[in-house]
Amino acid sequence: MEPIRIESLIYEIRGQKVMLDRDLAKLYGVETKVLNQAVKRNLKRFPEDFMFQLTNEECLRSQFVTLNTKQGHHLKYMPYAFTEQGVAMLSSVLRSDTAISINIRIMRAFVAIRNQIYAFDHFSSELTAIKAKLEILERNDEDNLEAINDLSEDIRQEIDTIYQAIAALSVKEPADTTPRQKIGFKTQNKQ
Repeated sequence: MEPIRIESLIYEIRGQKVMLDRDLAKLYGVETKVLNQAVKRNLKRFPEDFMFQLTNEECLRSQFVTLNTKQGHHLKYMPYAFTEQGVAMLSSVLRSDTAISINIRIMRAFVAIRNQIYAFDHFSSELTAIKAKLEILERNDEDNLEAINDLSEDIRQEIDTIYQAIAALSVKEPADTTPRQKIGFKTQNKQ
């Protein structure tokens, strides 16, 4: 028998993680009919929150129940779905060593799925927190850019004022046309 990944046999039906009777029977190495008979002999151990029978609509809508067209290969009875607690209870009904070892593997698979869901939820909440921080940073960035633009405009105006002042100082006043007195000692010319 080829090893089966138990996680692939766990489905979500009615909001609960469950395994179907036929998959459990295959894992335990018994016929589905034998498994269901053992359960029916011990119905007190399987309340509705441990096990329930799928409706016809759930079977038709589901991805895990496929009908075979050969004679004698279609669903006569709706399958039973066992929750994690129901699977745990099966080990007390099926008292073989195989049932016990398979049951341990199944319990570990349920725990692994629960841990994956927790990790995903934890990752999802961290991602939400990161998105919120990123939005705050984007808003702050926009505010900073506006402040820089305002500051740049103020600096540009001040620089323009400085240039105007320099330009005003560099404008030459018209030179005085009156002759200047010569500077220095006056000498008498004797010739």
